Amino acid sequence: MNILVIGGGGREHAVIKTLKKSRDCGKIWCLPGNGGIAADAECVPVKATDIEGIAAFASEKKPDFAVVTPDDPLCMGLVDRLESLGIPCFGPRANAAIIEGSKVFSKNLMKKYGIPTAESRVFTDADEALAYLKTHAYPAVVKADGLALGKGAIIVNSYAEAEKAIRGMMVEKVFGESGSRVLVEEFLTGPEVSVLSFTDGETVVPMVSSMDHKRAQTGDRGLNTGGMGTVAPNPYYTEEIAARCMKEIFLPTVNAMKKEGRPFRGCLYFGLMLTPEGPKVIEYNCRFGDPETQVVLPLLQSDLLKIMMACRNGTLAEAEVKFSSGAACCVVLASEGYPQKYDTGYEISLPETGEGEEIFVAGARLSEGKLLTSGGRVLGAVAVAPTLKEAVERAYALSDKIAFANAYKRADIGGRALAALGE
Repeated sequence: MNILVIGGGGREHAVIKTLKKSRDCGKIWCLPGNGGIAADAECVPVKATDIEGIAAFASEKKPDFAVVTPDDPLCMGLVDRLESLGIPCFGPRANAAIIEGSKVFSKNLMKKYGIPTAESRVFTDADEALAYLKTHAYPAVVKADGLALGKGAIIVNSYAEAEKAIRGMMVEKVFGESGSRVLVEEFLTGPEVSVLSFTDGETVVPMVSSMDHKRAQTGDRGLNTGGMGTVAPNPYYTEEIAARCMKEIFLPTVNAMKKEGRPFRGCLYFGLMLTPEGPKVIEYNCRFGDPETQVVLPLLQSDLLKIMMACRNGTLAEAEVKFSSGAACCVVLASEGYPQKYDTGYEISLPETGEGEEIFVAGARLSEGKLLTSGGRVLGAVAVAPTLKEAVERAYALSDKIAFANAYKRADIGGRALAALGE
């Protein structure tokens, strides 16, 4: 089968490398891809948000299957467009992708169907939001309604910080129209857990849990980023909590979307907080997380292509979905200065990878045969091992062999998880 993959980051590189393990996998095109992905797929310089450009390419090449991974094209209706051309897709249609595209929609869905989440209020007027925040307890969370590159949720510790966040979103439009509506939420406490899941709109099969590290600097300091590293499984996510999440969150969410006439088929991401009252939903994503995918898929032992096709065809209940009992760690190497100003264009030196090691490239381009940095998050060094401690050690050892000027990485990826295990 010839496959079209949409996107161009480390997540897509992980998806492509995993798809290539399938016996049924033939040629892979990646739009737009990147310099690292070019070693594993034919990259075509069409933006992931160029719906008609992608449709034209697909009409010409006629892929047997398409995988749409980024949030923007999913919310813009790329799956609808490709399916209209007769190309089966992994990923939700636009009316289901709204579960990430609008935080107001997802919050209302949870309230309507009794899915546990933080208390919140929605505002369309900045002055009304500020008046409410004068009496609100702190810390609080201010969220832009729409997509904001993973940076639309701001924890505020005072009214002054809240005012800055509200004015930035609603008045200065730092996130464009995504900030036209905002949510003010109560601040939840407890360990965070990311759980990606396969679903065909009826059945839901959770993948291995993971723990993301969002802050830019070691010690959970600095600005929020797209993610500086991940580990899987998350030690806080016990079998007991997993069973509770399935009963109270996962199945109710999939069933709610079906009842709303928005059946969700694809990868549904649950961002959870394990509060003293029990697990609650912080956010939904309508696609694979990044960099969670980089530790979850290397632990997958089943055929990813068959699973994706089962999600699309409504046969997930009959598909084999099996994960390794081991652990994985991803250490992100970024350009110094990320997520603010940083320089690019530096040559990357990559080592040979050993058994259980992967390098997933995110922000790099090819120039005259050389791989050069082109983004904030450049790549992820990933290792799989029988224990989390060994996976962390091996991922850092691999990252030490990767070289480019201006490289930066956190020194404590996996530290909280190891502490929770008493290691």
